[in-house]
Amino acid sequence: MNQTHFPVNFENTQIAFRLKGNKALRRANWLFSMLSFPVLVRFGNAFMNWAMRWHMPITPLVKITVFDHFCCGETLTDCVPVLNKLNEVGVKSVLDYSIEGKETEGQFDQARDTLLELISFSADNPCTPIVVFKPTAFGRFDLFVKKGEGVELTQTEIVEWHRLVGRFDSVCKAASAQRLPVLIDAEESWMQDAADALVLEMMRVYNKEEALVFNTAQLYRIDRLDYLSRLLKKAENEGFHVGIKLVRGAYMEKERARAAEYGYPSPICATKEATDENFDKAVTFVLSNLKRMSLYLGTHNEKSTTLAVDTLKNSQIASNDSRVWFGQLYGMSDHISFNLGAAGYNATKYMPFGPIREVIPYLSRRATENTSVSGQTGRELSLIRKELKRRKTSRD
Repeated sequence: MNQTHFPVNFENTQIAFRLKGNKALRRANWLFSMLSFPVLVRFGNAFMNWAMRWHMPITPLVKITVFDHFCCGETLTDCVPVLNKLNEVGVKSVLDYSIEGKETEGQFDQARDTLLELISFSADNPCTPIVVFKPTAFGRFDLFVKKGEGVELTQTEIVEWHRLVGRFDSVCKAASAQRLPVLIDAEESWMQDAADALVLEMMRVYNKEEALVFNTAQLYRIDRLDYLSRLLKKAENEGFHVGIKLVRGAYMEKERARAAEYGYPSPICATKEATDENFDKAVTFVLSNLKRMSLYLGTHNEKSTTLAVDTLKNSQIASNDSRVWFGQLYGMSDHISFNLGAAGYNATKYMPFGPIREVIPYLSRRATENTSVSGQTGRELSLIRKELKRRKTSRD
């Protein structure tokens, strides 16, 4: 374990963009310039959806723009060169099969089989120490909603729910057998109660010795600090470990719109400042309870990352302690990921992959989220342009 804590400088763009050549960096500059205009993003998303509906040949255009920047390939084989390059500079990968919006049992079975393949691949590959999936990769969204609301399921839905649980269990069991942490992402609040309950059952079974099953808490929700506290008490009383991934949240506009439509109080913090305060409190809470909890910190926020780094240092916890991981999305916040990796922390990139046409819904959501996160696109652009200027000056 590395007890020495090297300083982390998020302004070091030479380290941040060390894997990007000048051509790739200029393309990133163009892409984030486009993403800085919400009107262009809305038009682009509408065009992609229209083209998909009419089976237009748009995959070459998507590939050379957003796909190559935010995704590491269409297949596992495609991803390997990218994973190896990241690993060489101290950054691990979390492969994310980013197929969304499926509805049939066959599609859910296929997603499970893909996850099992990913577990087998990751178990033999030091580049990929963690796996991830979304709850709705394994079952219908509306079924989660009904289950969470306590609505009586039909006999057909009961069978469907048991099959969904079986998919969860088979993936968690396979990951546990390889001692691979598995992250289960959070989704919209009105389906999350059922997902939380299901992940809790997986923790009780597979987290007896260490945290291998991780749930996700979105801290833009006003109730998530209480959720973390209750979860820890259950773990202490029942003798299991808690794995938790902390994020700010990804469905803010949808959450507020639904709350307004159905006339209930919004579950989302009123301001970004309140979300930031919630998030940092959650970071401190988990890092103060590492005897029973493990943390995957999914954030593009430098202040929150610095808080975690300083807490580890002040608590004399090794920078590469296996209970603490940092993660950012591929194609974003390289100044955080690569500088953390260079300093010896457990840095990872979320690495989306899948057939281009199948990944378009994910890419569309990613583009929209970039425009809704205050300052995110501007920060990316400023760092890219700083590095382009540095390279030009260093040649002179």
